[in-house]
Amino acid sequence: MVRTETPVCDFGTPAPNFSLPGVDGKVWSLEDCRGPNGLLVMFICNHCPYVKAINEKLVRDTNELKKYGIQSVAIMPNDTEYYPEDSLENMQRVAAEMSYPFPYLLDETQAVARAYGAVCTPDFFGYNNKLELQYRGMLDQSGKNPDHGDVRRDLYLAMKQIARTGIGPREQVPSIGCSIKWRNDGVTQGMDTA
Repeated sequence: MVRTETPVCDFGTPAPNFSLPGVDGKVWSLEDCRGPNGLLVMFICNHCPYVKAINEKLVRDTNELKKYGIQSVAIMPNDTEYYPEDSLENMQRVAAEMSYPFPYLLDETQAVARAYGAVCTPDFFGYNNKLELQYRGMLDQSGKNPDHGDVRRDLYLAMKQIARTGIGPREQVPSIGCSIKWRNDGVTQGMDTA
């Protein structure tokens, strides 16, 4: 497994637009996904142990953030040829099993992940109501240990602050996860077993 850490938040960067198919059969755009007070864009996948460890927390936090006018969207960027566990069919299965309360989209060409500068799964991008980047950090300190104990909810607290003030916290701890499985002329870069 190639363990990767996200870079520091580049405050104010505008959210790149996208048009991607979802597990629900609908094509979703950035505008379709945004909430009145902001948008959380998450790059996740089905097979990554870091994502599997936080799936229940993603459902909890994204449901709770709706109360603050924050909507969420998840995008799956991996090369599905080399990682069939991340196929659209498996995305549909996982989304149904977990009752994802957000659109789960397939970035088959990986152009959207590249436009955002995503590097790993999970990779979180928190935007304010002007779709300006305000958060690029971790969900919480549990990493790939499905700790349900008393850990600080970094992502949730940051997005709540963004909903209220439009500005994210200055201090942010990077997210850690598995590297995105990039395509490269039929060969996936960074191939690993996770």
